[in-house]
Amino acid sequence: QVLLVESGGGLVQAGGSLSLSCAASGRTFSLSAMAWFRQAPGKEREIIAGITWSSGRTYYSDSVKGRCIIARDDAKNTVHVLMSSLKPEDSAVYYCAASLDGGSYNYWGQGTQVTVSR
Repeated sequence: QVLLVESGGGLVQAGGSLSLSCAASGRTFSLSAMAWFRQAPGKEREIIAGITWSSGRTYYSDSVKGRCIIARDDAKNTVHVLMSSLKPEDSAVYYCAASLDGGSYNYWGQGTQVTVSR
């Protein structure tokens, strides 16, 4: 089992930046990848960025590519995401997720609200 605790988020003006962090504890030696998803009201949950734990390979969705950086801190079992040039359509609940042993993203954080005002 892995426990994920998110921090960051909140209210930010359009064009601004924010950072989110996710700290993993528990069976972290089995981490394969971590990712950030988001879900806006009435929309499906979508992955926006991911990073593999061993190689640090990253993935970005088209919706955030060029505006988002994901990075991991191996020593602290933490993943960070920095988003810039925020738009109102970036408003959503953001979730951290973890994959163990090459499996699916089965472990989720509690979610943190991000609201981008015009």
